[in-house]
Amino acid sequence: MSEAALLPKLENSFAAELEGAYLAWEGAEVPRPEVLLLNEGLARELGFEPAALRSPEGAAWLTGVESPPGASLLAMAYAGHQFGQFNPQLGDGRALLLGEVVTSEGRRDLHLKGSGRTPFARGGDGKAVLGPVLREYVMGEAMAALGVPTTRALAVTTTGEDVQREGPKPGAVLARVAASHIRVGTFQFFAAREQEDMLAKIANYAIARHDPDLTGAENRHMRFLRRVVERQAELIAQWMSLGFIHGVMNTDNMAISGETIDYGPCAFMEAYDPATVFSSIDHMGRYAYGNQPGIAQWNLARLAEALLPLLGGEAAIPQVTEEVNRFAPLYEAAWLSRFRGKLGLETAEEGDMDLITGLLAAARGQADFTNLFRALGEAARGDSAPVRALFAEPGMIDAWLPAWMARLEREAPGAAERMERVNPLYIPRNRTLDAALTAAEAGDLGPVERLLAHVTKPFTPVAGAEDMTTPAPAGDRFVTYCGT
Repeated sequence: MSEAALLPKLENSFAAELEGAYLAWEGAEVPRPEVLLLNEGLARELGFEPAALRSPEGAAWLTGVESPPGASLLAMAYAGHQFGQFNPQLGDGRALLLGEVVTSEGRRDLHLKGSGRTPFARGGDGKAVLGPVLREYVMGEAMAALGVPTTRALAVTTTGEDVQREGPKPGAVLARVAASHIRVGTFQFFAAREQEDMLAKIANYAIARHDPDLTGAENRHMRFLRRVVERQAELIAQWMSLGFIHGVMNTDNMAISGETIDYGPCAFMEAYDPATVFSSIDHMGRYAYGNQPGIAQWNLARLAEALLPLLGGEAAIPQVTEEVNRFAPLYEAAWLSRFRGKLGLETAEEGDMDLITGLLAAARGQADFTNLFRALGEAARGDSAPVRALFAEPGMIDAWLPAWMARLEREAPGAAERMERVNPLYIPRNRTLDAALTAAEAGDLGPVERLLAHVTKPFTPVAGAEDMTTPAPAGDRFVTYCGT
């Protein structure tokens, strides 16, 4: 019996139920597929035998060269607003949906990135290179460990060929897992073509996947929109509480499942500044850290526009507008809850918003965002030296600390311990991650594996890992790239 025979059979309800929303396609031939990095814990969670995935047969279907049992390889169609400009046809230009793994918790898509050109490729070669593929693996695992809904990498498989970018780079394919790959742009694709029947099919399919309690319910499409708004408000609040910057919040990169998807020019903010941008292509700062909540609501408005034919047309605009406008108070409540937790607060008081914004105002241009909250945990124990050391002008934090200390006196004991459970010590710091990816491209996977060991246990101090918490020098200008 071959190793591949040990793999569970896939299904593909997207292919079976949504003809017209995809193109059947196959992955490009690659010379020597080999699994470089396998997420064994996730593999077992999905019912895969790691040895089977590492086999030649497993490597072949993790690159799209061969179809696993039950798979129906396809490139999904979608549109999207990219930096505010609408493109009516985008789609999976270098990706394929293999199928779905059915577990006790529902369906999980298995999707490939870098598997070759499809008819949606728009001039690209359809390939991916090792560095960006590993970036998505590391970032997704870090976010999962931080409790953020996210797609996750199952495997990084090298192709045995060089891909031309600014020079030859080792080629690779990412196999990732998601609740689904349905995006705001999926609905926009059919709305732009005035295909109301396909809009309804996609919406009903999405409801069955993500909100099955709404299946067949009255006003289910309006209630579905409400659920998507709620999920996004919570997700963006989580991003903001961790200093995460997605970098390219186009509507085709917003999943209706509420998962973080498409890690391109993403990064974790180090020195706190709401205007922080890392992406090399975001020249105007559209997707800066501080703009992310507003952009999320803007994207949700585009989803509402696409769904309008199912929601009652023009007559429903006032109600639809009200649903989209719910995002702001939902987000504020989620943001406030997250930051209360970061400060060790379990109860709510009227002045908490001012307390939190006062801290952030003091930290702007002064302190590393991640280290700030860990150091405040020490201050909660009575040692303010670590947090004062983060400030070039300690008077900024000295002026704030007494109000917080007074607030903690009205809380239950154990604030420091509560803070350590929600404030990470380890994140994928930009220079550290960049150096690890460079080493991997040169054949040394050790730094990536070391980084993964820490960011997947982000709250637990490890002796000898002090370099993992060191921020970039003041004034450091770091740039990220979308990468293919």
